[in-house]
Amino acid sequence: MIKIRAVPLRRRRSGRRTWPVIAVMAAVLAATAPAASAAGIDQDDGRLAWRDCAGEGVPAQMRCASIEVPADWSRPQGQKITLDVARLPATEPARRIGSVVGISSGYGIQEPARSAADLAELRRRFDLVGFDTRTTTWIAHMPQACTQPGASLHDPRDAKDFAALAAAMSDAFEQCRKADTTGLFAHLDGLSIARDTEAIREALGEERVSFMAGGIGGTAAAAYARLFPQRIRAMYVDGVNNQVEGWPAQRLRGLPVLRGMLGRFAAWCARTPACALHGQDAEAVWLKLLRDADRHPIPVTSSSYGEGKLTGWLLTSIVPLDPGPRNADWLAVADAMDRARRGDGSGFADQALFTARHAATPGAQVMSCGDDRGYTGYAQLEDFRRKARKIAPEYAGAAIDALGCAGWPLPVANPSRPLPTRGLPPFLGVGTTWVDHTSTDSFTSMIPGSVTVPYDGPGHVMYLSGKKCPIRYATAYLTDLTLPRPGTGCPAE
Repeated sequence: MIKIRAVPLRRRRSGRRTWPVIAVMAAVLAATAPAASAAGIDQDDGRLAWRDCAGEGVPAQMRCASIEVPADWSRPQGQKITLDVARLPATEPARRIGSVVGISSGYGIQEPARSAADLAELRRRFDLVGFDTRTTTWIAHMPQACTQPGASLHDPRDAKDFAALAAAMSDAFEQCRKADTTGLFAHLDGLSIARDTEAIREALGEERVSFMAGGIGGTAAAAYARLFPQRIRAMYVDGVNNQVEGWPAQRLRGLPVLRGMLGRFAAWCARTPACALHGQDAEAVWLKLLRDADRHPIPVTSSSYGEGKLTGWLLTSIVPLDPGPRNADWLAVADAMDRARRGDGSGFADQALFTARHAATPGAQVMSCGDDRGYTGYAQLEDFRRKARKIAPEYAGAAIDALGCAGWPLPVANPSRPLPTRGLPPFLGVGTTWVDHTSTDSFTSMIPGSVTVPYDGPGHVMYLSGKKCPIRYATAYLTDLTLPRPGTGCPAE
């Protein structure tokens, strides 16, 4: 029996946000957490041996533990992996209700420490529990063969072009699978993470627990609701995709959001003299740049990712979604647009070439292909294109992350399909109107009695962003099971 323990990776910190969602996901996946020390071990509940946590910025009260789970839940006696768990105990233990378990938005066992100050009111009545998902183990131990891009991704011209791209990615996936010693290649899907979550609930010794799930944790939250509805006391979801509905449908839902963000960017530029495109129609500049770059790709060189070409299709993957602190990202993207239309794509080079490389890297894509992210074939892609052209024709190309799962060599472990809602309590969702309210609401609306609160501003995963209004509603719901009235919203803070 091989046991593999996750080795924490060092988080890269930066003062600016990345533009495309896929790059944000990649940065989140590089997140780490403080390691547990061997001192101060106690076993005070379930079967978790809690010990002092060691690490910079770790609250003194935070305790750490680890739990062993099967790499493949269909073979419980087979290869094992070890997941790290962290807990911040309730500050009013006499009034404690139970545990709130975070289904990771990417921060894993750092999440209780990261959100401790903002969730102080919630913590009066609850232990805050976070854990590193099995993707942390995969990132730490994936073989070198999994880190090489399998293809040069592009928007397929026809069925033959799609088949060739899928075959190249299939070969890369197979090489990655053959080199894998973790046993995780085929088991990084939301259902596997949901079963890990249930093992942690059992180890906590609680009949039912409450959950907070954000961002990429939404897929595992949906899987947990499918498998263990009776174990959910309450479920708060924040900025999640609706994997249940299917990725092409979610992409279509997101197209008006992309158009809306572009409109906001253009309006900001029109009233901001510091914008490099001030006095011009920034939206028209962007759309013309996309058309021109598809006809005449812009050669670029990146010190990190080598040489490449910017096409309009690739540029759509880095649409300016978020202004960033003090509009720094919008200032940068306006400058990059201005230079790119003059033939200098250097402002987009690092971001675009990273995105292209990440989406074609089997070790990165394996973490979502099992959740039905890829196109089933060219016919599905063409169906998406037909529908997308009616909504936002400039974004009607293949989604680059879904294209990276073309050629996935295994049956999809967690296919998109209807979610049985019997036995589930009403959920509370929060989503930002600028980015993810549409997807979050499409998920919660499947569950009778649920409510989604729109946050009218930019950002993603509001309970980890210190926003008081969403946190207030989340605290009331998780504590008293009280949902806000339908139609309730949060203004930007």
